[in-house]
Amino acid sequence: MYHQVTPTPQPAFRKYAVTTDAFAAQLDWLAARNYVPVSMAALSDYRAGRGPLPTRPVILTFDDGYRDCLEYAVPILKSRGFTATFYVLGRLAGQTSRWLLAERGIEYPLMDWDDVRELRAAGNECGSHSMSHPRLSQLSPDACREELADSRKLIEDELGTEIRHLAYPFGDYDERVRAIAVESGYETACSVRPGWSRPDDDLFALHRVHVPGSESLKDFAAAFRSRRSARELLKAAARSMARRLGVR
Repeated sequence: MYHQVTPTPQPAFRKYAVTTDAFAAQLDWLAARNYVPVSMAALSDYRAGRGPLPTRPVILTFDDGYRDCLEYAVPILKSRGFTATFYVLGRLAGQTSRWLLAERGIEYPLMDWDDVRELRAAGNECGSHSMSHPRLSQLSPDACREELADSRKLIEDELGTEIRHLAYPFGDYDERVRAIAVESGYETACSVRPGWSRPDDDLFALHRVHVPGSESLKDFAAAFRSRRSARELLKAAARSMARRLGVR
């Protein structure tokens, strides 16, 4: 799970901003190990018995629709024969990430509809990230329905293609939000629950592995293999050693 790819991350957003060099190295690491990029639609079709998946599939997802991703991430993806799924915002397309002002005191330009069409023309998949990036569980049912159903329709109208996939803003959802996502016609919805998506993973609460901007390629490899960073693995090993030695 990515958010922003940029050569110059801001400190306030460093957790979510991966440098261009780091992103290129991560894709090279995946390619060297024969991982094959697939779309969220391919996963949905596979789970419904409508098609196969390659032996080592990987889905790269981008939340929020930052314009930086079109400028920097898409060329890197294309140069390596990779594609990704981008979750974009209906009402805020072409505006800024205004929700970050309250969260982190910053905001970034978002892709407009021509930008989104361009990334689709490069072979990437688009999904919905709601209309305006609210915490869905805090909304009334009608407001939640507007965020999910209306964003799906707006994106479909702008792109001329069916929108089947959703990522919950902030990863925030509950059973009521999940039910509205199903009712709104989505086939999948991504959470921010950490870890691999297993064959029995709830299609409306899919796990993802977050890729922090502050971690090294070694951390990336460790997280990809075990769902935890190299730093976390070292801490876990230290705790295990302490337990064996009887240290509390």
